Amino acid sequence: MTALRKILFISADQWRAECLSALGHPTVKTPHLDALAADSVLFKRHFTVTAPCGPARASLHTGLYLMNHRSGRNGTPLDARHTNVALEARKIGLDPTLLGYTDTSADPRGRHPNDPALKTYEGPLPGYKPTMIFQEYMAQWMADLKAKGYDFEGRHDVYKPKPGFEKPADRGHRFIPTFFKNEDSDTTFMANRILNWLDDRKQEEWFLHCVFLRPHPPVITPEPYNAIYDPTDVPFPNRKATPEEEAEQHPHLKAMIGKLSKPNSYDEHNPNNLVTMSDLELRQMRACYYGMMNEVDDAVGRIIAHLKATGEYDHTLIIFTCDHGEMGGDHYTWGKETYFDQSFAIPLMIRDPRHLADATRGSIVDAFTESVDIMPTILDWLGAEIPAQADGRSLMGFLTGAPPASWRQEAHMEIDFRSGPYGGIDAERAFGIDSHECQMAIIRGKRWKYVHFAALPPLLFDLENDPAEMNDLSKDPGHAGIMLEMAQKMLSWRLRHQEHVLTDLHNSPNGVEDWGKRRRG
Repeated sequence: MTALRKILFISADQWRAECLSALGHPTVKTPHLDALAADSVLFKRHFTVTAPCGPARASLHTGLYLMNHRSGRNGTPLDARHTNVALEARKIGLDPTLLGYTDTSADPRGRHPNDPALKTYEGPLPGYKPTMIFQEYMAQWMADLKAKGYDFEGRHDVYKPKPGFEKPADRGHRFIPTFFKNEDSDTTFMANRILNWLDDRKQEEWFLHCVFLRPHPPVITPEPYNAIYDPTDVPFPNRKATPEEEAEQHPHLKAMIGKLSKPNSYDEHNPNNLVTMSDLELRQMRACYYGMMNEVDDAVGRIIAHLKATGEYDHTLIIFTCDHGEMGGDHYTWGKETYFDQSFAIPLMIRDPRHLADATRGSIVDAFTESVDIMPTILDWLGAEIPAQADGRSLMGFLTGAPPASWRQEAHMEIDFRSGPYGGIDAERAFGIDSHECQMAIIRGKRWKYVHFAALPPLLFDLENDPAEMNDLSKDPGHAGIMLEMAQKMLSWRLRHQEHVLTDLHNSPNGVEDWGKRRRG
């Protein structure tokens, strides 16, 4: 009997890449993810190719770079002509299910202007069966809280700090927990729904994409997670002596620091100025962020335990990753829309249940991998055809002990930072540039990192000698040759990956011939 095909595709939200104890983080302990990593392949240099949430997830699911799918901001429609991992999986008989969110903004063409799908950026990606999407998830969770007797009005105050909580003097504001208990949290609620869904499908094939909100802000967590980490044990952010000195590095960084100095620009119900707050408050914010990770770690542990108990673990492809990173106070910034590595570096571990992957279990891959590689990897594992649109490449060779002979030597990232209704900076006004000029592209190798802006100054970092990206070398005449080399690499990357869906097809007397397949065959 052929083994049932099962895929568990877990995504967290806003998880810094190094925050796994399996990678030696000095503070964070993630025992359940560590156990999964020991039975998986862990990708050490994994990067999302864009941010924020909607664009990052568009790339994750379509296998396309931002320059090709062009859904650059939360709310920017994703062109319906692009296929994705869920649509492709349906072609081979699977029914991909979504519990959580993909932050997909629907293509308005062919829809009436009053279509509710056009009034949110939090729609489901076409191809997924939206069993519980984000709006419903939050509504169901809040209804559950109210049924249990919790007193609050709605989404605007569901993450308020616990009233009357006596905070110790040596703890910051974000030590104060949520007013709801851990067993009633949004993370636990989502884990319970995932387990209920799985429990009904033990003898079925399935493809489940489940998405946890945490450790996305607001930065607050229920007891006991608020107290797991002592702020004195938390690494201090990489930053210069003052915000003003930091802001001198680049106009875009200056604008981001300015935005974050305004109340509620990142973390709701937080009385602190996130740029100028005390060292204690800063470390406490980070400690709470780590605690939010432990919420997700425990939830993942419950899910894996269920799969092992039912015998499905030995037949399930398991992927754990997230959409983008988190600055966490580095360079006086928070969130994920800067040019620094912390915005883009994210975790990735993949467990292939087949015996041919036994030799690689517990290994760590040092090669550069990108979020666009997930879609072709899943399809490759399923034996499905990888569509011509994919910019990414399958990671299957890393899982089976036969890594590709030729692999990328850099990671590539982009951000469209034009203004829009869902956050960001008012870039056009701040910089006096056109919306279409609000673009940055990044090429990041093991030593050199080059940041190119369409209408702002470039940046160059020597990561070997300056891993925290504190010193821009772009204006140093001694590095002009490196600047040119990295700019040429970026141009070559863009030329190789500009849209290529039809470029290998040729109409001929024999009909349409795919010369790409002929070359690969």
